[in-house]
Amino acid sequence: MPDWVAGLPAINASLNALATVLLLTGYVLIKRGRRRGHARAMVAAFTTSVIFLVCYLVYHYALHHYTGQSGKKFGGTGIIRPIYFTILISHVMLAVPVAVMALITLLRAWRQNWVAHRRLARITFPIWVYVSVTGVIIYGLLYHWPTAGV
Repeated sequence: MPDWVAGLPAINASLNALATVLLLTGYVLIKRGRRRGHARAMVAAFTTSVIFLVCYLVYHYALHHYTGQSGKKFGGTGIIRPIYFTILISHVMLAVPVAVMALITLLRAWRQNWVAHRRLARITFPIWVYVSVTGVIIYGLLYHWPTAGV
């Protein structure tokens, strides 16, 4: 497998971490009444998440192309195994709807439909943060957990 493919999981985790920072920054900015800064942070978070999705899909396509595998298998044993799969399953199940919710939330802001924007943002924000944070955790467990090389 080429080095550029092997490096994509770290890039993906970095993009998830950056999205988390941008989301939290946007939250702080709106709480302080700084709407323009909030808007910029949230658009940057969305853009970062889109770039993540593209890199994620490229990684899995390339991994399958070069190795025939659809993903890296988790090598952890004991209590960490059900913890990992609980995090992974919740992450995957929430990642799909949050992508749609984030887009709709941004569109409502762009149309200046503030009531509908706020109502959906209150639901979207915590899920989006959870998906971004758990993406980093999954990467850490999958690639850096002590048994990751097993």
